[in-house]
Amino acid sequence: MEPLAAWVEREYRHAAAAILRSVSPLDILKRRPGFGQTIHPQRGAIVASPVLAAYDPDPDYFFHWYRDSAVVVDALGLLFERAHAARDAPGSPGSEAAALLGHFADFVRFSLALARLDGRALVAAPEWRARVREDFRQFVRSDAELAAVHGDAVPAETRVNADGTLDISKWGRPQHDGPPLRALAVLRWMQRTALDGELSAAAWTLLRADLAFTLHHARVPCFDIWEEELGLHYYTLCVSAAALEQGARWLDEQGERAAAHSCATEAESIYSMLDGYWLEQEGYYRSRVLPSGERSSKELDIAVVLAAIHALGGRTSHSSRDPRVHATLAHLAALFDRDYAINRERGAQRAPALGRYAGDVYYSGGAYYFSTLGAAELCFRAAASATEGSAASAFLQRGDAFLETVRAFTPSSGDLAEQFDRNTGEQTSAKQLAWSYAGFISAMAARQLASELIVRSASR
Repeated sequence: MEPLAAWVEREYRHAAAAILRSVSPLDILKRRPGFGQTIHPQRGAIVASPVLAAYDPDPDYFFHWYRDSAVVVDALGLLFERAHAARDAPGSPGSEAAALLGHFADFVRFSLALARLDGRALVAAPEWRARVREDFRQFVRSDAELAAVHGDAVPAETRVNADGTLDISKWGRPQHDGPPLRALAVLRWMQRTALDGELSAAAWTLLRADLAFTLHHARVPCFDIWEEELGLHYYTLCVSAAALEQGARWLDEQGERAAAHSCATEAESIYSMLDGYWLEQEGYYRSRVLPSGERSSKELDIAVVLAAIHALGGRTSHSSRDPRVHATLAHLAALFDRDYAINRERGAQRAPALGRYAGDVYYSGGAYYFSTLGAAELCFRAAASATEGSAASAFLQRGDAFLETVRAFTPSSGDLAEQFDRNTGEQTSAKQLAWSYAGFISAMAARQLASELIVRSASR
C-alpha cells in the first residue's frame, strides 16, 4: 500500500484544486425551474457544492451558506499560508498566493453586499411568485417571513443564492453560527498577511458587523448546525465565544476599549454557559439544550468536535486541549463503531468512520468526510499542544488512524462527497462538497504542525 504521507500529499493537491470550483463559480448557470429562477453566480460567492443537482437524487447545494463559506474561506487562508511560504522557493512564481488573496477580497465584498438585502422588496414586487410552479408553491416562504428579513435578520438567513439574492425557499432559520465563523475567518486572514488599504477597510467593516451580530444574538435560540432543531447549541455558542474573545483582543488593539470589554465579557458568560453542557453521568458534552427543556436524541453529536476545531480558542476548555471534548469523541467513536457496518473488521490501523449523531436518516445516514476529518484534526491539534512527547505521538497516531479511514473510502479520483454509505462505503448525498475539501486541508495543516513540533521536541 502507498505510504500514508504520499497519499496525503497527493490528496492535498487534489483538495486544493477541487475546493476552488466552489469559489466564484461564474461559469456555472443554475436553473431552478420549479421556483422560476435562473442563478448567475457573483464573484465572491462560495457554493457548498458546484455539482448541479435538484434532489434527483442528490441535493441542491448550489447556495452560499454563511457557515460553509466561512469554513471554506478559512481553508483558503491555510492554502495561502502554504503558497506564501513557498513563494521564494526556486521556480515558484508566487501567483497562487496572490490568487487566493484575491478570492478572500471577493468574499469580503460579496459578504458586505449581502447586508443590503431586504425581503420587503420581494413582498412589494411579487411578480416573481407567478413564475413559481404550482407544485412548488408549498416550498416557498410567506410574505410575512420575507418581510422580516432585513437588518440583523439577514446574517441569520442560513444561506443565500449564489447571485447574492435571498433564498425564497422554506428552510431552517434563523441560524447564528455564520457571522461568528466569518469573523474568525476574517481575523485569521488579517493575522496572516498585511491587507492593502481598501481591502483592510472592507475586512474591518465586515468584522465589526459580525462581532456586533454575535454579541447580540449568540445566546438567542436558533437552529443547529444541521438546520434541524431550534435551541441553544454547543457549536453555535462555542464559535460565538471564540469570535468574541478573539475579536475583543483585536478591538482593544484598535483602541476600541468599550467594544472590546463588551465582547470579552459576553465571551466569558458564554464559556460559563458551555461548562454546563457537560453531562457527568453520560461522560460527554451535550450538543444542545431545547427551549422545551426536553432531552434531545441528538445530544451526542459530532458538532461538539467540530466546534473545538473551528473555534481554535486560546483556552483549554472547549478546545482541542479539553479532555472532555476528547471524551465526547470517544463516545462518538464507540457509537459509530457499533452502528456502521463499514466499521466492522476495519483493522487496528484504522479508526471508526464517523457520522453526525445516532439515528441520522439524512440520505444514507452514514459517515461524513468532514466528521471523520474533524476527529483527525482534533487529535492533530491535541498532539501539537501536548507537553509530553509520548502523549503527542499517541495523539498523532490516533489522528492518522482517522486519516487512514478517510483514505479507505476515498476513490482513486480523490473526489470527496458529503457522505459515504454506512453499509457499502459508496459516496452519497452532495458530490464535491467544499466543506469536505476544507476539512481535509485544515486537518493536514494541523498534522503538519504537530509533526514538526514532535520532531523539534525530539531533537532537543
